[in-house]
Parts: sequence; structure tokens; C-alpha cells
Amino acid sequence: MLRVTSRDNSFLKALAGQANSPAPIWLMRQAGRYLPEYREVRSKVASFLDLCRTPELAAEVTLQPLRRFDLDAAIVFSDILIVPYALGQRVEFVEGEGPKLEPVRDARSVAGLSRSGATEVLAPVYETIERVTAALPKALPLIGFCGAPWTVATYMVEGGGSKEQAAARLFAYRERATFQRLIDLLVETSADYLVNQVKAGARALQIFDSWAGSLPEDEFERWCIVPTKRLVELVKARLPEIPIIGFPRGAGVLAERYARETDIDAIGCDTSMPVGWMRRLQEHLPVQGNLDPLLLVAGGEALHTRVGAILETLGQQPFIFNLGHGILPETPIEHVTRLVNLVKKS
Repeated sequence: MLRVTSRDNSFLKALAGQANSPAPIWLMRQAGRYLPEYREVRSKVASFLDLCRTPELAAEVTLQPLRRFDLDAAIVFSDILIVPYALGQRVEFVEGEGPKLEPVRDARSVAGLSRSGATEVLAPVYETIERVTAALPKALPLIGFCGAPWTVATYMVEGGGSKEQAAARLFAYRERATFQRLIDLLVETSADYLVNQVKAGARALQIFDSWAGSLPEDEFERWCIVPTKRLVELVKARLPEIPIIGFPRGAGVLAERYARETDIDAIGCDTSMPVGWMRRLQEHLPVQGNLDPLLLVAGGEALHTRVGAILETLGQQPFIFNLGHGILPETPIEHVTRLVNLVKKS
């Protein structure tokens, strides 16, 4: 059990297994394009990656939603693809298209990746965290994060985002040993990355496995559960009390195995997860989620009703209110304000 004190906020208490009324709330992608102040900062740099690697600006973006909304945690502004970039893979973000990477699809390209310069490349993220924690109230924690090995590997192999992660799945089937080397490299690099984020000031961590749902059961075990468990073990060996949230998006019924077997402290649930099933997961560990981001765009009475249903089912046990995925760019700011007020008044 994680140790918490009266000085810790409701988010950290929930991660330690305590129920809170009202439930704590933070939102994935709470810093982003739906905010005009974000768009203003983004206009100052040539690329999204430049923004992630400019600590002064990344810290400002991280803090922006905390100035507008009564949220219970900040999350550092960065991207999961900063890790392959740190390994030497060519990564760029094309406006209107998303990330583009030089594909890694054979033993030679995997062997060409290196951790030797990772610390220097990732240093701006640590400086961002230091800047943010210096500016935050002491009671308000900052969340650090990384992508799960499987999810990051899919981008590295595909050369970008994809609907079915077909290239990565084929690589994993056909070249087991080579793909395993890639996963192992990501586990080791991500562990160091997370530990250094905590050393810089992060007080909780989240592992985003955004494409966990693309794998069948045996492959889910091999490429999601086992690497995540190893990643958690490596971090906990150095930082035993740091709380870690796992987010296996799309895992469905396999989320229960993921929750039991990875040694995470809390599980993030996507929009497709029934709240009754989330309540079942609460028997094992705290849960986080899972409002539909499109419902936050729509607003109205449907938003009010769904928020109430989620809180009624999950709010009596350790629970963190969040979305089932990130805030969408078209989300009205007033809907976010209403959401936070609904949760705070519950």
C-alpha cells in the first residue's frame, strides 16, 4: 500500500486506494488545441516536436488548463514518440497528418537504434517538469508518462499511426526475436525515462497503451502484459512508492488480467468499458475513466446524466474521473468547465 498523508490531494489518495468525495478529476490531453492560449503558444514554434522540446513553452502549456479549471493533477506536456526520437529514429509531426517516422522493420534497423544519447535528448522534458513543479501549488501533483512498449513499437514499425497496426503485428508474428529486441529496448529506455521524470518532480506516472486492443489474447499477454509488468518492476525497484496508472485502451475483458498481472497501482479505462465492469475492477485496484470525449463535445443534458451515472457507480470506491481518451480539439471550453463543476459538486 502506498503511503499518503493529510497533505496529499484527492488524486494521490485515490491512487493509494482511498475513496474521495468528491472524486478527483484530471483529463487526458487537458493541455491542447481546444484552448486558444495553447494555439497561441504553438504558433511560436515551427513544429509540435519543437514545442515538446522547449521547456519554457512546454511548461507554460502544461500549466494552462490548471489556470482555467479546478483540476486535481497536471500532466507534463510531451508526446509518447519522444522515446523513439531519443533512440535515434527520425520522427516528425506533419501538420494535419500526424506523426511520421522512418519505419523500423528489420533486424538491421532495430540494431541501429541506441540508448547512448537518450538522456541528453530527453533532458528538455525533465527541465519542463522542474519548471512546472516549481510553479504548481505543493498540494497539486504532476503526472509523468510514457507510451507502453507495444504502442510505441507500433508507431516505430508502421512509420506513423494506423487503424489496425498491421505492419507491427506482422513483424511480431514473423520476426519474434527481432521484435522482442525492440520491445526490450523500449522497456529499458522507458524505465529510465519514467524514473528521471520522478526525480525531476513528477509524483505519479501513467503508461499509455493506446493500441492494446489490436492484439488477440496470447499476443496481448506477450506484448502488453509482460513488457508492462517488466517496465513497472524496473521503475518500482528504484522508486517503490511512486504510483503508476496503466491505460490499456481497448483491452476489454483482458483489462482484468492486465490489472492483476502488471503490478500497476490503478487502471485507466476507455469509453467502451462498461462502468459495471469498472466497478468489478475496483475490487482489485483504483480505476480511472471513462467519459466519452465526444459527449464532452456535445454537452447538454446527456453529459449531466452520464457524469452522474459514472459517479453513482464508481464514486464510493477509489476512483479518478477522466475521459476514455483525450480531449478533442473541437471541445467547447464551457463544456469542460461544466464537467469539472459537476464532478466537484457530486
